[in-house]
Amino acid sequence: MGTISRGYAALAGITAAAVAIGTAEPVAVLTGPRSAPLVAVGGLVVDTVPEPVKQFGIAVFGKYDKIALLVGTALLLAGFAALLGVLAARRLWLGLAGIGAFAALGVAAALTRAGADATDALPALAGAALGALTLWLLLAGPLHPDPWPWTPPGEKEGPPVNTPVLTRGPSLHPERPEGRRRFLTGVGALAGAAVVTGLGGHWLAGRRGVSQARQAVALPAPASPAPPVPAGADLSLTQLAPYVSPTSGFYRIDTALVVPQVDPDTWRLRIHGRVRNPIELSFADLLARPMVERYVTLACVSNEVGGDLIGNARWLGVPIRELLDEAQPEEGADQVVGRSVDGWTCGTPTAALRDGRDALLAVGMNGEPLPVEHGFPVRMVVPGLYGYVSACKWVTELELTSFADFDAYWVPRGWSAQGPIKTQSRIDTPRPRNRLTAGPVMVAGVAWAQHRGIRRVEVRVDDGPWREATLAPTVSVDTWVQWSWQWAATSGEHTLQVRATDADGETQTERRQRVDPDGATGWHTVRVTVG
Repeated sequence: MGTISRGYAALAGITAAAVAIGTAEPVAVLTGPRSAPLVAVGGLVVDTVPEPVKQFGIAVFGKYDKIALLVGTALLLAGFAALLGVLAARRLWLGLAGIGAFAALGVAAALTRAGADATDALPALAGAALGALTLWLLLAGPLHPDPWPWTPPGEKEGPPVNTPVLTRGPSLHPERPEGRRRFLTGVGALAGAAVVTGLGGHWLAGRRGVSQARQAVALPAPASPAPPVPAGADLSLTQLAPYVSPTSGFYRIDTALVVPQVDPDTWRLRIHGRVRNPIELSFADLLARPMVERYVTLACVSNEVGGDLIGNARWLGVPIRELLDEAQPEEGADQVVGRSVDGWTCGTPTAALRDGRDALLAVGMNGEPLPVEHGFPVRMVVPGLYGYVSACKWVTELELTSFADFDAYWVPRGWSAQGPIKTQSRIDTPRPRNRLTAGPVMVAGVAWAQHRGIRRVEVRVDDGPWREATLAPTVSVDTWVQWSWQWAATSGEHTLQVRATDADGETQTERRQRVDPDGATGWHTVRVTVG
């Protein structure tokens, strides 16, 4: 094998990686999208990355954190693949060993996912096999950009008779034009095939999803409809979040890199563990039960002060309290572990699910079946608790246990076992660094203290006295409330702050606390310029 420039060697490594990833995608259509190496390794990263790194990703990329993770993983893979290509140009076995190591990582990541079986190893193995073949073709086989025609195995390697030998350096040599064309044409063909195969596999995976099954679901009418939204609950101000969040814009934070596709016809819910009467329900069983419809505001514990990882929606579902009463929890079973189809767990206080609040096994959101990305066919909705301890999507199990006996997913990662939502408020308008005109300016936002309610919201300017804002009507204590305050703005730079007091009389603390271990605290502050 003749020497090859580092650029060509790196390109060969990247092409081999692209072929490996592209090959794995259609195989993963048969074994499940979570078995695709890029997704499986990404899921392993999500589960093992240090918590500060994870929070940095959420803070920087917000709802696009999963896309950022996959793109970042692909870029890292490309970098390592380029390095493997350079190594393989010197010693082919080094590159093949590197591909083997990547295959082992992909297999291990796929097999450690919840519900995995031996077939989940196939995408990584198939991808590695074709990736290794690609590397050989480009660096040792007929596509090598050698200045001499490729020598078949068994024949003497070397230049044709009477052809002068070219002097070549250790990392760069003058490949003949036909050699370069052969190599680059091969790279283009292989990379193009990888892209087509990968995108085709992704498209097929989408076709095998449950969107059609979701569209076929007919939600029953609620036996207990949601109270009507009072007139004036939505102030309809520019930049102010609407009282009812549109489904398409509702925040999504979870650990699933690929949205689980759960067929409602095969879905089952087990209520088991420390109960006297274990229960198993089908989706049809659940729909046959009396339904409750309620407006509930959900919030993520990762929501920074002033953040938007919060939304209010109309949920339809079966009260969890009724199901637990039928299952009859045993004495001391103070935790209900919600388990998702992908293995994620949250631990909810049993008492919070039986104290009369509208905790639901939800099947509908804003008048339609749950969107697939928000937990179709069934998820948990619990007022007053952060999502990491209550809002299990794609739920398949409710296991009665105790906080002393089991730590749910986020607890070993440094988060509190129980997460009651803290009283918070936010300024939506004006926005930071807005340039305003002197005179009347409407300051408005939202405040929330789910399952307690908001008693008062106050605003102040430049450390001046607190001024009470006007609260809009609201459906219940389980939703946020909009507020407004008319400010006679004067020219200059100004700082606006807001604080809320809940129905228990507790006022937000000024003390800044980051989101971990149990939610952020502090007053939302906005700086504006008045001309």
